[in-house]
Amino acid sequence: MMTTKLAQKTLLWAGASLTALTFAAAPSFAQDDSASSLETITVTTNRREESIQDVANSVTVQSGEDLAALTEGGADILTLAARIPSVYAESSNGRVAPRFYIRGLGNTDFDLAASQPVSIIMDDIVQENVILKSFPLFDIQQVEIARGPQGTLFGRNTTAGTIMFDSVRPSEETDGYMSLTVGSLDTFNLEGAVGGTIIDDVLMGRISVMTQNRGDWINNAFLGIPNAMGGHRENAGRAQLLYTPNESFDALFNVHARSLAGTAAIFRANILTPGDNGLNENFVRDEVYYDSAFNNPQNYDSWGASANMNFHLDGGMTFTSITGYETAEGRSLGDIDGGNMVTGPGFIPFPSETQDGLDDLDQFTQEFRLASSDDLDTTWQIGAYYFDGAFDITTLGPNGGFPPPTTVRHENELWAVFGQVSHQATERLQLSGGLRYTSDEKSLEVIQAVWPAGGPYNVSDEELSWDLSAYYDYSEDTAFFGRIARGFRGPSIQGRDVAFFGTPSIADSETSISYEAGIKSEPWGGRARVNATAFYYTVSDLQLSAVGGGGNLVQLINADEGVGYGFEVDSEFLINDNLVVTAGFSWNETELQDDTLEVGVCAQCTVTDPDVDNDGFAEVDGNPFPQAPDFILSFSARYSVPAETPGGEWFMMTDWFYQGHTNLFLYESEEFYSSGNFEGGARIGFSGLTANGHGYEVAAFVRNITDEENLVGGIDFNNNTGFVNEPRTWGISFRTDIN
Repeated sequence: MMTTKLAQKTLLWAGASLTALTFAAAPSFAQDDSASSLETITVTTNRREESIQDVANSVTVQSGEDLAALTEGGADILTLAARIPSVYAESSNGRVAPRFYIRGLGNTDFDLAASQPVSIIMDDIVQENVILKSFPLFDIQQVEIARGPQGTLFGRNTTAGTIMFDSVRPSEETDGYMSLTVGSLDTFNLEGAVGGTIIDDVLMGRISVMTQNRGDWINNAFLGIPNAMGGHRENAGRAQLLYTPNESFDALFNVHARSLAGTAAIFRANILTPGDNGLNENFVRDEVYYDSAFNNPQNYDSWGASANMNFHLDGGMTFTSITGYETAEGRSLGDIDGGNMVTGPGFIPFPSETQDGLDDLDQFTQEFRLASSDDLDTTWQIGAYYFDGAFDITTLGPNGGFPPPTTVRHENELWAVFGQVSHQATERLQLSGGLRYTSDEKSLEVIQAVWPAGGPYNVSDEELSWDLSAYYDYSEDTAFFGRIARGFRGPSIQGRDVAFFGTPSIADSETSISYEAGIKSEPWGGRARVNATAFYYTVSDLQLSAVGGGGNLVQLINADEGVGYGFEVDSEFLINDNLVVTAGFSWNETELQDDTLEVGVCAQCTVTDPDVDNDGFAEVDGNPFPQAPDFILSFSARYSVPAETPGGEWFMMTDWFYQGHTNLFLYESEEFYSSGNFEGGARIGFSGLTANGHGYEVAAFVRNITDEENLVGGIDFNNNTGFVNEPRTWGISFRTDIN
């Protein structure tokens, strides 16, 4: 324990020192006129292509190249957790159903029908269901994170923010790549893409494919089954066609699919000792003690298609139509108690194993948008959005046991109209405002149950969302902005409790008001980028999920209000042409405000919240939001040395994050929180050009370089069960470009 604490303090000191040294060195390296400047980052936060420095919003962008370095060993979308200021992610469903949090606002609901306040958008299509959010990342151009309510212009409303992934689009030039990775834990990953002109000036295409494979590496010690679980086989592909018959019209068509066969989350019984949140002797990284030979299997398949069409009209106006369709099915089985009643580990009062399946998911979306020319003093956009989704969820126990087979059907229909206008009030001041009206209807029907569950159940609401912002160009390299926004998340309905002889639960709509002010700067001749934002928000009727607490249940509830405030800093520094450093920091304080809200608590842990009326339920007023780190520190560096080979260079890269105190549930206890989690990675390699001019790269890498064992989640209804981060992995990668 002392070693871990020392390592944590050392990492914090190193990160803070490196950041301070970077700032201190700035005046001196600013005098080196021979060095380049940072590349301009283009974002579409306002549905227009703009420099990230010119938008009145807190936005972070990560390039596809940076993302590829994080995922080359087989990591999934959760790799974004704590690597971007105010952004966190976790999952209790393995490689599917990720849960995202921005500025502390998210949803811990593990059900497949969970509604999330963070919207995931892939190639302009909202991925509403949690399974769709887990589509693997490959051939990505960039990921763009916009914090705060973003409902005015993007798909469904969101109270926390958006995370948008853009794939590499087809182009006229023949280009592509092939990447191969082999590594520890029988890791074998292969991905590639090729694209170019099919018909001159008319039709271009691009095909991208990937396979990620890891061998099973966790033993089921209770049943004596070696290498029983922990692996995965993920295959995915994407085909795109860009049709440009004339200057007045263009259309991008996208078809994509994935197939996953692997292991659900690995639950580990009693790895937390009552009164202590440190992992105890019951935790063995490569062993579990399940009484089931199923060993937590997980299988999911999905595919989708989209059409993005632009009609370029007279006067510079553009009419855009975006149509999307997604479908998915699959199931996961989990040994929820994390052990067995004979050898434990620890005390397990009763066994629990549950399978959840998603069937017949169909999601259809349609957006129309008319936008003015970008080169006017006053620009505007108006549009309409339609969403229609439906799916079945089946919950059952193994071999027909408890819980009995139960199927519920969810349906959701939403439509919205919106508009936004921006006006260049003076040479330096730009004012913007947006308004959106949304109607959201949801229903749940019990298809199969062993008891009369009633229904159908219906909820609906209509609300206005809006935002106002001001952007002031103070100088050539510095600007200030302010933004006020109102977000809306429609009512939610949850049917998981039907499988446990309960009625569905319903949460009312939540609305949020967010205030933020920030600075955007590119000092030292454009060789540094430092953006900082301070924010404060309130959420009325905050939707929450009371998970576990004495039963394998999920119940939707509302808190009267939630409050969050803090600040975030994004920075990037080109020290010289050989060294690039990034540093990010966020501080988030969140608080539940409801003096009547009570939730169930764990049976074997030490709850620190009061139970004033002694009814077994703890009051949570004043607690932080669940899974909301109070601060995040991230750091990366890339150093290169030119080689004598034409176009060649040796390079070294490293990246680290440190995560502050994070409460896992609505109530607070001595066990179910994490504090001081950190991870780092490194790459070292060589890149150059072949004789015919093709680029290539060979690198060795390691993820979780110090092999940290971090508690990232828990299950509290049965025993002190937890789950942890991925182990250290290492390998070698090779990439070659096609051009």
